Amino acid sequence: MLTVCVRSRLGSFQLDATLNAGSGVTALFGPSGSGKTSLINMVAGLCRPDEGRIVIDDRVLFDAKAGIDVPPEQRRLGYVFQEPRLFPHLSVRSNLKFGWNRVSVAERTVDFAAVVEMLGIDHLLDRRPAGLSGGEKSRVAIGRALLASPRILLMDEPLASLDSSRKAEVLPFVADLAKRFAIPILYVSHAMDEVLRLADTLVLMAEGQIAAAGPTEEILSRGDLCPLTGHGEVGTVLSASVDHHDDENGVTALSFSGGTLLVGRIDSPPGAAVRLRIHARDVALATEPPRQVSIRNILAVRIVSVTTTLDRQVEIKLDCGGAVIRSQITALAQSHLRLTPGMQAFALLEAVTVARGDIVDRPAGHR
Repeated sequence: MLTVCVRSRLGSFQLDATLNAGSGVTALFGPSGSGKTSLINMVAGLCRPDEGRIVIDDRVLFDAKAGIDVPPEQRRLGYVFQEPRLFPHLSVRSNLKFGWNRVSVAERTVDFAAVVEMLGIDHLLDRRPAGLSGGEKSRVAIGRALLASPRILLMDEPLASLDSSRKAEVLPFVADLAKRFAIPILYVSHAMDEVLRLADTLVLMAEGQIAAAGPTEEILSRGDLCPLTGHGEVGTVLSASVDHHDDENGVTALSFSGGTLLVGRIDSPPGAAVRLRIHARDVALATEPPRQVSIRNILAVRIVSVTTTLDRQVEIKLDCGGAVIRSQITALAQSHLRLTPGMQAFALLEAVTVARGDIVDRPAGHR
């Protein structure tokens, strides 16, 4: 468990942040200049806070009042930067073993062969960095950080320098790290597709402060946080698994706590864990089960809350078997349906409205 409570003035910028990062992936998300990299550098020991405390696994790394400031090389933290920063004169094997050789055998918690196999870099071990692609360099940099047997892995926008194809190549490896090696990850990003794929916990940062923190599905489903998440509209993020594919009709059935959802055919295999975003404007409501309609997703729900926005739209929070779904309808529709909290209703969602870009794979075992 990483506990951070720091304050620092960097020129005209004031950072004041408190967070806890446990198992899995904790993503720091926010616009450039919000303080994400400054915060992660303080955890790494590359930047010293003016006030506060940083503790990991009961070991104090920094305490301003007690005068404790453990040097970066003694903190046992792995750091993956935006650029791979590999040693150009060393082979891939020697780059990987740079940190591994500096950890005593008794303290090694990560196996060299396991890292090489998981990252798929066995065939690269005798090459120099100059002969690697961008994606290969990123995988080697991740491996080098892992082999230092860190208490926590810090990743500062590690895919930012990659084009879309290289990013797609590396992302699955990053997604599998926390589960395969049981190492908590603090991950800095300004790319929402990475957050959807990777983050168990989401921390939103703005102007040097933490605006919100919590489970990713919960944070991304909050309408009041849309300006910070970049979605620009109300929606819901659900965890689900692939039930089966119907190739004849071009659809995939996803199972979640509220039942089954049909979406356009995706490539994930049956049993795969996925996370999907449903836009509130795509969820229609009915007070009775509709008949003879093209909509295949008709879910029994209970209305939790009804809120009228400043622009006279009505946002409806729904309970669907324990899962929260949001709908956005017009004031005219609300005046006709007279929806109230506690009322039973039906949520209607066309399969084709869930775009492929709104469905991402999740590593097995992640919540």
